[in-house]
Amino acid sequence: MNARTRSRRRGLLAIAAAVPLTLSAAGVAVADSVTAPTAQAADVADLPWMDTSLTPEQRSDLLVDALTLEQKVQQLHGSSAPTPELLPECNGTNSSGGYGTFRNVTGIPELGIPTFRITNGPVGVGYGDCTPQEPATALPVALALAAGFDPDLAYQFGDLAGQESRTLGLHEFEAPGINLARIANGGRNFEYFGEDPYLSGVIAAAEVKGVQDNDVIAMAKHYVLNDQEKDRGNVSVEVDESVLHELYLLPFEMAVKDGDLGSIMCSYNKIDGVYSCENDYTLTTVLRDMWDFEGYVQSDFGATHSTAPSLNAGMDLEMQSGRYMTMANIEAALADGSLTMGTIDQALDRRYTQMFKYGIFDRPITRAPISPENGQVAREIGEQTSVLLKNEGDLLPLDPEVDTIALIGQSTYVDEAVAGGGGSSRVVPTYTVDALGGLENALAELDSDATVTKVTVAKDLSNLDAAVAAASEADVVVVMAGLVTAEGRDQLTADNEPILNLPDNQDALISAVAEANASTAVVLKDGDPVLLPWLDQVPSVLEAWNPGQEDGNVVANLLFGLANPSGKLPVTYPASVDETPTAGNEAAYPGLDLDGVRNSRGNLTVDVVRYEEGREMGYRWYDANDVEPQFAFGHGLSYTDFEISKLTVTPKVQDGTKAINVQFFVENTGDVAGAEVPQVYLGLPESANQPPKRLVGFDKVELEPGEKQHVTITIDPAASNHPLSVWDAEADTWTTPEGEFDVYVGNSSDNITLQETVTVRTPSGR
Repeated sequence: MNARTRSRRRGLLAIAAAVPLTLSAAGVAVADSVTAPTAQAADVADLPWMDTSLTPEQRSDLLVDALTLEQKVQQLHGSSAPTPELLPECNGTNSSGGYGTFRNVTGIPELGIPTFRITNGPVGVGYGDCTPQEPATALPVALALAAGFDPDLAYQFGDLAGQESRTLGLHEFEAPGINLARIANGGRNFEYFGEDPYLSGVIAAAEVKGVQDNDVIAMAKHYVLNDQEKDRGNVSVEVDESVLHELYLLPFEMAVKDGDLGSIMCSYNKIDGVYSCENDYTLTTVLRDMWDFEGYVQSDFGATHSTAPSLNAGMDLEMQSGRYMTMANIEAALADGSLTMGTIDQALDRRYTQMFKYGIFDRPITRAPISPENGQVAREIGEQTSVLLKNEGDLLPLDPEVDTIALIGQSTYVDEAVAGGGGSSRVVPTYTVDALGGLENALAELDSDATVTKVTVAKDLSNLDAAVAAASEADVVVVMAGLVTAEGRDQLTADNEPILNLPDNQDALISAVAEANASTAVVLKDGDPVLLPWLDQVPSVLEAWNPGQEDGNVVANLLFGLANPSGKLPVTYPASVDETPTAGNEAAYPGLDLDGVRNSRGNLTVDVVRYEEGREMGYRWYDANDVEPQFAFGHGLSYTDFEISKLTVTPKVQDGTKAINVQFFVENTGDVAGAEVPQVYLGLPESANQPPKRLVGFDKVELEPGEKQHVTITIDPAASNHPLSVWDAEADTWTTPEGEFDVYVGNSSDNITLQETVTVRTPSGR
């Protein structure tokens, strides 16, 4: 128990003693055996911790002091039973393909403790503790949200997810996911915000605020270094401490400090040989001591591997059905001195404080259907996060006066809405709009008489001739192509080589269709950057990501100019699989087998992965090694043109503690309204041993044709992203090097158009 908790608890003993408690003499059964009750006892309101005039901390302390050991143990882990308050409608029938794990901590009605209900994210309200799974709004994937480069949009995303969680009677939303896209073929990249820690932290903090403003607890995951799915439960990550802080911890730090984050999920992997959920350095030294995190830590499902070591390290809730947090294990640990009651109380106190803070004890569990009207928000987010990668000859937006359009693609992309990635984050949408339906809606809005012919191509391309024929006869062709990835696996060959191509022969499909008709636009619907070997054959490529349930409308509105693309790439698109930061280095990815142990499928498992690329991850690697990608981080075109001009940076000389104001003008020099995202990068002095530049600021600027706006982006040395600083491992702190800092302004990492220099000089004698 830390000093703050001890002091708080001492100060409340008088309150607890002054109010008589009425508790069940028998306590409560462990979670797995609970099949009732469904209502709180009549005298719950009289319990001292139900006094809403007290602070959340006071209420939590009173409650923890009143629990028996049996009750404490039951509250330290999740349940495999249905939610008692929701029987019989949530009856526990598992029809969800293995992801219907009951995500709750069963309540104790006589103590006023409600069943704590949890739902997965991060692309909408996913698998929770009610089966069959309840419909919710399937939003664009998180990688798409990052492409918006817009914290206001991220807040809107979180606000909707929080609203829907609240509507369904849920208390915790397991999102945002803020691991970094260290590898382009990562199975869960779609759940995360890309390769840059600052962008990820800005978007994460805004989403957290949106969720928690609905009195639902947000949970950042997967803390930390769970940056690959390959053998995630076995692999031990080895990384330089400075790299750990400057890249992989940074977005979590920003979510904690800027988002007032309520909870964090510790991950499956090991860190230097120690499981994440029992790693004292990350869970206590960093999270509590350095960042002052006051929320609670929940394990990923099955990521707990011990009792006393996990609790002592700082994990507070085992999210599985009590494998380690059992009465026998707890009693044994208390008896041998490896665990104290104070540590148990601390774990409960951290979660209860958040539950009281967000009113979870004070509202009944009620549920209502999600309004289909929320799909409008999904559409708006999708329109603002899609990225126009290429548009030679201005094929896009399409001319509604054309007579015929050929819509071509495989079934996943033309017959269905791509409503998100696979795995536990899957959302059951309230409705969907497919590609053909979206095109017909847009044509109707434009009063167009164009006809659309759809050809669904088999995965083996057995009917490719029909697609080529349709393409050759149409005025314009739209090819829908993509990739749906999932938790638990990266895109790898049988020999563990990364795969970055579109699956199921789609590259050949696109090439054949483009050869038949030069007016071909390709729409990508994916959650990973992919290779584009056919790029020179097509004039236009639109990256729509996995767009969510409004897929068809999002894509059609962008294709016909009813919306103007304004997204920017949050990940680098490589030109080849050999031109990536970890290419050719097995130790860096997928990692090394050290013990010859095989998994249940007979494959050798990865035991260790070494982040040998260091700070040179993502665009930092391309910059440092002078490698030209296919499309750079931050890239994104528009149906209009912009000019960024007249840069001024002040002050030019300072001691490293003053804010740097970066000012310039952005002008829409084209003919239609649109939005540009000017990006500010900082190059540190050579003595800092850093890649050429890091993103430190951006702003999404919406402009009418001919409009010009003055923009100021402030680089604050005291900000949570430590923009001027590097991590000093010996001193265990951030330090700002002296020398010249280059300030770069552009609209992508490889298109810097303005530059200035700031000098940081420490006063003598300081």
